[in-house]
Amino acid sequence: MLEGRSCLVSRALLSSCEQDNKWTCMSYRVEVEISNGKRRLETDHDGEGGLRKTTKLFDTEEKSRAQFDKLSLSRSSVVINHSDNQRQNGDQSNMDCLIHSIGRDMTINCLLRCSRAEYGSIGSLNRSFRSLVKGGEIYRLRRQYDVIEHWVYFSCRLLEWVAFDPASRRWMQLPRMNSNECFMCSDKESLAVGTELLVFGKDLMSHVIYKYSILTNSWSSGMNMSSPRCLFGSASLGAIAIIAGGCDSQGNIRSCAELYNSETETFETLPSMIKPRKMCSGVFMDGKFYVIGGIGGPDAKVLTCGEEFDLTTRTWTEIPNMSPGNHGDAPENDMPAAAEAPPLVAVVNNELYAADYADMEVKRYNKETKEWTTVGRLPERAGSMNGWGLAFKACGDRLIVIGGPRAHGEGIIEVNSWVPSEGPPHWELLGTKQSGSFVYNCAVMGC
Repeated sequence: MLEGRSCLVSRALLSSCEQDNKWTCMSYRVEVEISNGKRRLETDHDGEGGLRKTTKLFDTEEKSRAQFDKLSLSRSSVVINHSDNQRQNGDQSNMDCLIHSIGRDMTINCLLRCSRAEYGSIGSLNRSFRSLVKGGEIYRLRRQYDVIEHWVYFSCRLLEWVAFDPASRRWMQLPRMNSNECFMCSDKESLAVGTELLVFGKDLMSHVIYKYSILTNSWSSGMNMSSPRCLFGSASLGAIAIIAGGCDSQGNIRSCAELYNSETETFETLPSMIKPRKMCSGVFMDGKFYVIGGIGGPDAKVLTCGEEFDLTTRTWTEIPNMSPGNHGDAPENDMPAAAEAPPLVAVVNNELYAADYADMEVKRYNKETKEWTTVGRLPERAGSMNGWGLAFKACGDRLIVIGGPRAHGEGIIEVNSWVPSEGPPHWELLGTKQSGSFVYNCAVMGC
């Protein structure tokens, strides 16, 4: 974000105070030095050939000082160097507030519309901005006013995660997870809820949850479910998530369900499902939680039914033939049930879609007739191993497919996107990355 010496004044903050500030785009570096309680603005002309301002900034230093007091600039737009005297003796009352000239409410209103990618820089301006961002208040307000950005988080190398922003098409490398080899090689589930990415796995003696927070850009562990397990179905809705089914440490298939609240970081036990199941999938649709498919019963067969959980009545309802299926209803196929990946399903605008890896097709579920119909093809290079290694996720108003051609060693991962409201599947390649071409885990965070 701060590459080289050229930068642009952020229009996101200027738009609310253009009557006081008629600044246009400039290519310069601003340094703020505070000495004896006074501020001085100056441009940096060092470097190869020197830097030229494209617009004359100010006529006098006095005018510069007056204009600077009217506006605090995002650090994504300017480079701010605080001297040791400012850190120790500066005017903290000025440095620890938001933008005076437009007030706190208008400042926050502007910040709500800034990209999540800029919040790290904005939070480094002063303690007030840092508290707003790092304390999570800005994300709670975004959720309240339905200002949501969806980023995709996925892992193509064990213990390594990357984030991708489909809107700006930028990548971000997350810190490496600090765990032992037992967790690294265990079955893992992932879930993004609120401002957290949760990765569930098994340590030496027990199940463990690792949490990545976008507020601190760090991993931590220590949380526990009421009924620890793996191979469950899950989905999130704002700051809450529901986890259903799965397999405990003794290999028993479970029917229990829990609700996780990311604001309080607590798990609440919910009524159990009608049927125990593992390797199932979960989605939210029309304000209700659905668990789809999986393996269950005394003979561990593929389940074609789904179950609906009503958060208001807190009851489960079984829905027959809700699983899209790939080979599960083909009696001539001798593939073990556990060899197939859980159903690849996603919900966009309260419509349920599925990826059929066997026929490379996209299907849509009709809630009235309770039937699946084919609507188009998957991206041609989205390979998988019986559905494993392929991510099929909802990301706002679009469907995202992450995968790549099977390759030994290093490969290419591709992110493809389709907006169902625009017509039949037409996949747009949003980004590629040199990486392993097998997606171990994937989650979408909307905040």
